[in-house]
Amino acid sequence: MENNLPENSSSFNKQDANDNNSYTLTSLPTEESPNVATEEKSAHIEDQKADEIENTEIEPEIQYTLETALQDVDRLLPTLCALKGDNEDGSPDIPEFVEKFLDLVEESILKHESAESKLIWGQGDTASFLDSVDRISKLNNSIAELKPNSKHSLLINRVCSIQQRAMSFLEDEFRILLEECRTVEAEQSDAANLKEKQQGDVETNTENSKFPGYSSPPQIISTLNRIAKEMISGGYESECCQVYMMARRHVFYETLSKLGYEKMSFDDVQKMQWEALERDIPTWIKTFKECANVLFSNEHKLAQEIFNHYPSISATLFTNLTRGVVIQFLNFAEAVAMTKRSAEKLFKFLDMYETLRDSLSSIGTLFPEQCAKELRTETTITRCRMGEAAICIFCDLENSIKSDTGKTPVPGGAVHPLTRYIMNYLKYACEYKDTVEMVFKEHSKIERADSTSRPRTYDGAGQSSVNQEAAEMENQSPFSSQLMRVMDLLDASLEAKSRLYRDISLSCIFMMNNGRYILQKIKGSAEIHGVMGDTWCRRKSSNLRNFHKGYQRETWTKLLGCLSHEGLTSHGKVMKPVLKERFKSFNTMFDEIHKTQSTWVVSDEQLQSELRVSIQAVMIPAYRSFLARFSQVLDPGRQTEKYIKFQPEDIETYIEELFDGNPASMARRRV
Repeated sequence: MENNLPENSSSFNKQDANDNNSYTLTSLPTEESPNVATEEKSAHIEDQKADEIENTEIEPEIQYTLETALQDVDRLLPTLCALKGDNEDGSPDIPEFVEKFLDLVEESILKHESAESKLIWGQGDTASFLDSVDRISKLNNSIAELKPNSKHSLLINRVCSIQQRAMSFLEDEFRILLEECRTVEAEQSDAANLKEKQQGDVETNTENSKFPGYSSPPQIISTLNRIAKEMISGGYESECCQVYMMARRHVFYETLSKLGYEKMSFDDVQKMQWEALERDIPTWIKTFKECANVLFSNEHKLAQEIFNHYPSISATLFTNLTRGVVIQFLNFAEAVAMTKRSAEKLFKFLDMYETLRDSLSSIGTLFPEQCAKELRTETTITRCRMGEAAICIFCDLENSIKSDTGKTPVPGGAVHPLTRYIMNYLKYACEYKDTVEMVFKEHSKIERADSTSRPRTYDGAGQSSVNQEAAEMENQSPFSSQLMRVMDLLDASLEAKSRLYRDISLSCIFMMNNGRYILQKIKGSAEIHGVMGDTWCRRKSSNLRNFHKGYQRETWTKLLGCLSHEGLTSHGKVMKPVLKERFKSFNTMFDEIHKTQSTWVVSDEQLQSELRVSIQAVMIPAYRSFLARFSQVLDPGRQTEKYIKFQPEDIETYIEELFDGNPASMARRRV
């Protein structure tokens, strides 16, 4: 019985043209042939050799090349696949050209392994070399599936040896090409960075950011793809993936290092001082964003391009490479969230919260479904912990206000440091308004045990205004409500601090200073103004007007009493002794007011101007009228100079010197 296997190659003794690329191969006999037949066969073989020698002398020798051998192997492989282990009559002979093919492949490997003939991918015979490795793998699989035969064992061993040698060579080349990608890209990146520095562009251009290895020439990516395909199809998937992972992991962490990011354990972060950690957080944010928006995406594309024939392998490699990096980022964020909480950490926490929130969607689309689900869950948990820490820090503002119980008043009634701190803190926090609103909504159930929830009502706020504000508060977000509580506590604290001043007038100045500072901060920020609302601002302005009236009543109303006409006349005649005492009292009181209140501080120029104008509007007309009416009563000369120390213009000038925070000497001025 005959089987379809070739005996000789196309360059040796080929079958008749009518066979059309098919071969006839005789199975090995199952029993020994008779001696006569053996002798006849030997004679026949000798005649054939003689004919071959004769033909050789006449016809030129045909060269058998690797390309020709590949064609023969391609015709042989379908036949071997068809036979496999089903040949009952014996195992077929393997054509002689297979050994020749193996010789040629060995020669090719040896040549490319030598330094003198180093393989240049994309040029020369690289395609035929990879084709020959592919046929070696297929030949190995096909022969191994034939019916076991001792004659095939030697061939199988040789094919396996050649395949192993070829795969070892490809593994080295795969590693070298990946390294070359890294080197070329690193040089391009350094040149780009130098150009940016020379142009003064310090911002990162995300669109121009390239991941090392991905922007390599297309022929290198194509070669890496072909090598990966041959190694995996040849049974060397593990070796191929290991080389790829080692090379890409090295490149990835080298890239993170260039961005300034260094891996830190949970304990390392916990032990760091906040000053050092505060410097590392911007680097973490920058690197995380770069990974989420650029690096992960490009790494995903690179794995897909090189392993496009094997999507599952591509996904696994990408996941194994980048998932650990994401976990590192999340561990850092969790460690930061669990550090000792303090007010100055709030804004860094919010920055990290925003980074985790914004990067979640872009990361989730790159990973396989199950892995993406796990990472989304882990990221959400970390983000919630960061948000919870931010809320606790913000709520600690209440404790900061309550704990400020100093008994020393601020000199000159100036703006209290607590007011500056709280308002600047709130103003900065409201720049994160959307984020903070989101955090409070997600964690609206978190309430501080010592939080004050009942709004306070201050003098000057009408009941209708309070009712209107209460109606507004019903629709407020959790963040807005918390902000209102902080403002109420601050107002209450300032009222308590105002009572530290013995001078009621100075107490009013203190409340005006702080109230105006608060109001200006709120009006100057659209975010915080939007939270507090117009009703609150109107109530605050009304309080300021009341304190202004209180100041004028305590200071200038008493002085105006010296200029009253009441009690100066008796029976239609001015009593000089009483008049002299009035001028004397006025001079003394005004001198004291000027001496004292010129040291008081009103830093807001508008408030300072309003106070001076309102004082002048009251004092100048009254003093001018009093002077015009009674100055003639005094004797001209020394008596007039003794009791009338100020002219209306002097009063106006001295009023302009009030609230500067600098003591002025009237005596020195008059000299």
